[in-house]
Order: sequence, then structure tokens, then C-alpha cells
Amino acid sequence: MTPPRRTRTEYVCQECGYRSPVWNGRCPACSEWNTLIEEVVETTRGRTSGEADGPRAAAEPITAIEDTDGGARRLATGIPELDRILGGGAFPGSINLIGGEPGVGKSTLMLQLAGSLSSPPGPKVLYATGEESPAQIAERA
Repeated sequence: MTPPRRTRTEYVCQECGYRSPVWNGRCPACSEWNTLIEEVVETTRGRTSGEADGPRAAAEPITAIEDTDGGARRLATGIPELDRILGGGAFPGSINLIGGEPGVGKSTLMLQLAGSLSSPPGPKVLYATGEESPAQIAERA
């Protein structure tokens, strides 16, 4: 039996050949701007349809789930409206997506959040971005 084929999209830098599963304004490898072009790649799956990747988790009612993290508390961000939107603060270990139109203040909000969270005795904060240069971040900060 022939393994099924599927297609996926990759973005390939026209300057250095770097391949990325997501589009970036700037190539992470050669730092050139607007060089990533979308390519459709056909791949052969390594298994036949219906084969499982491993053991499947059984569905269970949410009321049956035990508290295994010791009742982790939400972390107050220091920005009251953001805490309200996050349901009382950021949940340790969670990932939250902040989205919006260009220029509405997403990066400024994230810098304010980083500053608020990292104030002593707070945790260390890593600000990671795929579209801004270090100089842009430093200037805004």
C-alpha cells in the first residue's frame, strides 16, 4: 500500500535558502527583509492512515481532573485591565496570543508588561520578537 501524500506550506528565503514553517518579515538566517516566498511542498507520510502516533488519551469530565500543579496562582501583571482580560492574571506556564492591527500598541503593551513583571522581586522576563530589530525594541523601551 502506498503511503498517503499531503501538502504543506513552507517559506523559503530567496537570498540564503533558509526554510521556515511560518512567514517572517525578516529572514532569521541572513537578516534580509521580505525575502521569504511561499512554496507548497508535497510530502509522503511515514505511516498509513488510521495508524496512531501513540497511546490516545481518553476523554474525561472536567470535574474529574485533579489539581496536579498544587493550586498554582495566577500572576498579577500590574496592568489591571490586562489582569481582568486574562481572568485574574497570567497563569504560570501559559502562552497568550496578543493580536491586533498594526500600530494599536501591542509591542508597547508587551514592553509595559515585561517591565511590570520583572520589577524586583519579580521573575526574569524574556522579550522575544520576530519582526522588530533590537534597536527598535531598545528605543521603545
